[in-house]
Amino acid sequence: MGLGVERTTIDAPLSGTIVSIFVGNGDVVRPGQPLLVITAMKMEHVIDAPASGTVRHIAVAEGDTVAKGAALVVVDVHDVAAPETGTPALVRPEQERADLAEVRQRHAQTLDAARPEAVQRRRQTGQRTARENIADLCDPSSFVEYGALQIAAQRQRRSVEDLTARTPADGLIAGIGRVNGRLFDAANVQCIVLSYDYTVLAGTQGFQNHRKKDRMFELAERLRLPVVFFTEGGGGRPGDTDAPGVAGLDCMAFHLFGKLSGLVPLVGINSGRCFAGNAALLGCCDVVIATANSNIGMGGPAMIEGGGLGVVRPDDIGPMSVQVPNGVVDVAVQDEAEAVRVAKQYLAYFQGPLTRWECADQHLLRNLIPENRLRVYDIRGVIDTLADTGSVLELRPHFGLGMVTAFMRIEGRPLGVIANNPAHLAGAIDSPGADKAARFMQLCDAFDIPLLFLCDTPGIMVGPEVEQTALVRHCCRMFVVGSNLSVPFFTIVLRKSYGLGAQAMGGGSHKAPLFTVAWPTGEFGGMGLEGAVKLGFRKELEAVADPAERQQLFEMMVARAYERGKALNTATHFEIDDVIDPAESRHWVLTLLRSVPPAPPRTGKKRPCIDTW
Repeated sequence: MGLGVERTTIDAPLSGTIVSIFVGNGDVVRPGQPLLVITAMKMEHVIDAPASGTVRHIAVAEGDTVAKGAALVVVDVHDVAAPETGTPALVRPEQERADLAEVRQRHAQTLDAARPEAVQRRRQTGQRTARENIADLCDPSSFVEYGALQIAAQRQRRSVEDLTARTPADGLIAGIGRVNGRLFDAANVQCIVLSYDYTVLAGTQGFQNHRKKDRMFELAERLRLPVVFFTEGGGGRPGDTDAPGVAGLDCMAFHLFGKLSGLVPLVGINSGRCFAGNAALLGCCDVVIATANSNIGMGGPAMIEGGGLGVVRPDDIGPMSVQVPNGVVDVAVQDEAEAVRVAKQYLAYFQGPLTRWECADQHLLRNLIPENRLRVYDIRGVIDTLADTGSVLELRPHFGLGMVTAFMRIEGRPLGVIANNPAHLAGAIDSPGADKAARFMQLCDAFDIPLLFLCDTPGIMVGPEVEQTALVRHCCRMFVVGSNLSVPFFTIVLRKSYGLGAQAMGGGSHKAPLFTVAWPTGEFGGMGLEGAVKLGFRKELEAVADPAERQQLFEMMVARAYERGKALNTATHFEIDDVIDPAESRHWVLTLLRSVPPAPPRTGKKRPCIDTW
């Protein structure tokens, strides 16, 4: 070795076999340049030059087995000028590795751009693609898809190439994305999103997409993430050939999804036809949002015909003219764009308070209840004025007409509201109204959303006809659920507060809410004033022979009863907490919201589930 030349020996870092040698004696090498490859345990390890210099001696040959520490290459270390064109990269920046190109091409086949015929079919029905709906729901570039490369389990009857082209993702797009990220902290906006793709085998439930659902539902439970599910599709798929078993009734999807009830918010969105298993998933959701073109039924045309029940057109099964007034659909919308907007608004109530808000002049509340105690008024106008502007989302407005259930905000804080509607049965509580209110109480309680009751009811509805609806059992749901609420709840009596119905509008008693206050128009009694007078003073009234004189006596007794039962007098007996200026209503609510301790962190459910009805 010449004077001043530094020489280094490169040793084997592990025991193995030499499979490739890239340099020879006398070659000039630069730092990081591959010299040779050793294989061990079926893994190849590349040995790079630690410094620049000239290869003096190669101590091994291809095929040699070497021990750890054995000499491999000897290099005379010295500076080496860079080549004029620069060191060639192993892969040029403008090039793409073949394996990566294959993956990217395969993913591209699943996207709308690769499926123009499928996209055109959606345009013909006035609908968006599944991927367009998800892109609208999730924040830009936030959606991470699971199982995108799945294909239908039909390899025994179709080629993989055909399945890849025609059954992308096995007709179910699923993943995790952000919703409402501009409004809330990052920790509160992650959401699991699933959408059947009607352009793939009519959005049917196949063996592979059942497995994908199972995966996503398990993740929802583990990560405690809300689920939004676009459910359009025809139910079970009979054409899969690769699935083991006979009937597939051991699939876990419905069990796993049902278990999520009460643990995480479940939002169902439907556009178009939704039958059988798809409808079962939709019906398990906390809220059902459906477009005007929806048909929803537990059995589609094939099942109906197969059951010997005749031939029925799909459009005649569960149209919105049926499913909206019967309570299956919570929010009816015109199209998918509106459905997604509503879904975002709904999820926001469960994601936390908003920092920016505005509201109407609260002095307007003073004149929304007529001075004429028999005059009907618009309860929704009261709610809209009381709430933050634009914050109200009503559920089931066309079902249980005597009861209004809605989400709202006060100074950005989410709140549930249950209100009697005097425009229907004077606000009396019937079976549909009781079911609607009880189920909404469960929903709010499960997710720590406080409740505000707006009471104006003459009581629980009476009469032979209403008893045929099993009213005794239905109306008592309000007592059982209301008495077991764990969230803060409050009652404001707007006008009538009579009998058991009034008690149902506050967990069973006016002392059960954190406050029960009345507006000046409030009136109280064990039953309706007119009925109480007729029942309590029957003999006195019957003793008056002249009809006009009897009516005059009756009206005088009613007026006397009203004076006794008016809000101001009731408050003197401390049956309620106060009679307030309607303009102070938000102040009362906010004071109590600020007074209650925050809900404790939950590791599981507060309720076993939320009743689907």
